Amino acid sequence: MAIGVEVDVDRMEAPPDVVIRRLPLYARSLRYLLQEGIESVSSQELGDRINVTAAQIRKDLSYFGEFGKQGIGYDVRKLLQQIEDILGLSHEWPVALVGIGHLGAAIARYEGFRQQGIRIAGLFDSNPEKIGTMIDDMPILSFDDADTVIKEQGIRLAIIAVPAQRAQEVADRLVMAGVRAILSYAPTVLQVPDGVWVRYIDPVAVLHSMTYYLARDVSGARQNDPET
Repeated sequence: MAIGVEVDVDRMEAPPDVVIRRLPLYARSLRYLLQEGIESVSSQELGDRINVTAAQIRKDLSYFGEFGKQGIGYDVRKLLQQIEDILGLSHEWPVALVGIGHLGAAIARYEGFRQQGIRIAGLFDSNPEKIGTMIDDMPILSFDDADTVIKEQGIRLAIIAVPAQRAQEVADRLVMAGVRAILSYAPTVLQVPDGVWVRYIDPVAVLHSMTYYLARDVSGARQNDPET
């Protein structure tokens, strides 16, 4: 088996953001390998699973130390543990969820969070009809109480599932309360200060990025149609 090394995150060169975005994909693939009973994997085999070249995987990991041995591969369990340490998953992260509409309620009920080091610690909404109701065993609180709850629980992560016109106001208040990372489902770009990280999930924008290729296929088919 390949032997990994301890990772000193504080002394490593800061990796590009695109590398950080790939690390969770590596971790997920390694978990699947363990479920399949596979204990050792080469960079080529790992890359084939996620459409990344072996060279890219080795380059990405090189930002954090040396992993595996040439010609032997990686110890799957150890590499997974090291990547989880790099991502800060050695402890659980409490998260505030703002906006408990259909989408927010579905996010609140998602069981996969706790399995991956994430715990929804507070549900917040501004609709008086929702405040005080429960999702599973969690009460929906007024967003006016978010500042207090975030500070009391040391929450630094938040998910926003509110309409676009409210997203900036919500983000501003979360940042003021101490949140430093936001996952936004609102279809708008948020303005945040340095030291605050934002990721976006916009299904419409993603679909539009694919309709471009579909439109080209349709256009090409029409051009090649002898009857047009």
